Amino acid sequence: MKSYDIVIVGSGASGGVMAYSLCRAGYKVALIEKGRLIGRHEFSKDELAYTRRDIVTPHIYDEYHILEYQKENKWVSKPTYDLGYSFFNGNILGGSSNFMSGMFHRLHPDDFRLGDLSRIDGANIENWAIDYDELEPYYTKIEQLVGISGSYKEHRYEPPRAKKTFPYPPLRENVVSSLIDRSCHNLGIEALVTPRAILSSSKDDRDGCYYSGFCGSYGCSSGAKGSALEAFIKPALATNNLDIYTTTQVLSIHTSRSDKVEYVECIDRVTKRKFKIYASIFVLSAQAHESVRLMLNSSSKEHPDGLANSSKELGKNLIFSAGGVLNATLDNSNRELMEFGTFVNRSIKDWYFLKESKEIIKGGLVEFMFESSNIISKATKNNIKNGRLMWGKALGDEIRERFRQRVLRVEIFNDWLPTDNGYLSVDKKYKDIYGMPVGKLRIFSHSQNQKVANILSKRAVMVLEEMGCKDITSRISNMPPPNLIAGGCRFGDDSKKAVLNKFCQTYDVENLFVTDASFMPTGGSVPYTWTIYANALRVAEYISFKF
Repeated sequence: MKSYDIVIVGSGASGGVMAYSLCRAGYKVALIEKGRLIGRHEFSKDELAYTRRDIVTPHIYDEYHILEYQKENKWVSKPTYDLGYSFFNGNILGGSSNFMSGMFHRLHPDDFRLGDLSRIDGANIENWAIDYDELEPYYTKIEQLVGISGSYKEHRYEPPRAKKTFPYPPLRENVVSSLIDRSCHNLGIEALVTPRAILSSSKDDRDGCYYSGFCGSYGCSSGAKGSALEAFIKPALATNNLDIYTTTQVLSIHTSRSDKVEYVECIDRVTKRKFKIYASIFVLSAQAHESVRLMLNSSSKEHPDGLANSSKELGKNLIFSAGGVLNATLDNSNRELMEFGTFVNRSIKDWYFLKESKEIIKGGLVEFMFESSNIISKATKNNIKNGRLMWGKALGDEIRERFRQRVLRVEIFNDWLPTDNGYLSVDKKYKDIYGMPVGKLRIFSHSQNQKVANILSKRAVMVLEEMGCKDITSRISNMPPPNLIAGGCRFGDDSKKAVLNKFCQTYDVENLFVTDASFMPTGGSVPYTWTIYANALRVAEYISFKF
């Protein structure tokens, strides 16, 4: 029997921060990760391994989800292995933070009080249990610990900061950044430098960025990327207060008669040996949908509807990131545009809020980058012309031309509104290789999601046209990206409407905390990672003070 002060399930953005802070506070901590450790020396830019195989995720037939979605006004339910659509992200030590692009944006103060600002029929919008001022000190601390590179500029939708400068200067930029700046200026738009959790110079034992051109979807072999592994887990190990259990799946959470969690039951994925780990405090940080699934699968006599679910809110109001992607071909007569490896590093926040029909509505973020450097993807896309599959010389000419072009990618982020039709349950008819009922995600996109995304897309097209781009395409989808999942375990001040209190502590079980993105009532219009990091640090400090 193993016993600790604290057990943390999941080693990604929130789990890594929790381990770092609590180990430094002197607690003996067990960090449980279902994947294995992949060190810097093992990270490669192998497209087959990291984007087309399951080297860092479970085999899709072993572990999967059920997706329930609307098709032709009917609800359709299919396993993700039938759809080729995995909702497991980076199951290795440090989680999916190893593979992020590192675009770090804070939420805007108004994101914390959308319940007061937005009333939209069919959307379950609630204020956060905290405000921006409560989280700002932790944003600042994370900025230093991670080592964020950037350049601050005053802007009406840029959140207030205690410090006006970032710890590290911006990463090296491609000449296209200047073209974006000029084009935005001509249109009366302000382009901002994108803050990134990527070091532009060395920090401690981490080297600065080496500009490989393969960032998103790939691990970093220099340690420049501020992943949970590099920024938090390695320093936590240096305290000698951390034990790490890799290749370990948590099967269930067990409570005692005193209504506290007593232990978690685990299985070693390699040896298939089952064992228990005991602790005084338990923290779930396995990603929103998987933490909720574990709680639903941990029902008992005392918790018949799932652990800590007296509110009946567990799994409800699941959210993702709405938006879409635009692609455009640049004029490659300027050969400097073809410089490989440097960043675009530009964002537009002018449309974070929009005035539509005399009403102010929530808008979103527009982010510029180059298309993926993946060779196979570039060679195999759009190989049909005039309804026929190209081959021979025609195909060769097309691919050669494709590699002579520089394609700019624009990503749109806007709020995915929580609704009654967005939730996670478990389907006992379908079980994974461990015998655990799999998570069933009902996905429904409120019409406002697409309305806002379309507005942002049209405005982004204006910028691309001003830049002289050609072949502009836009794709706005009602299906969400599987790597940005939040909600399902909301925090709030009313125990009848929320699962967690303001410190992400479950109302029903005193020694159980949930610190991944599942606590979020709304997701904002930016990637979640900086907010997850900051909130986890806030909760860890509370635990250190309270327990």
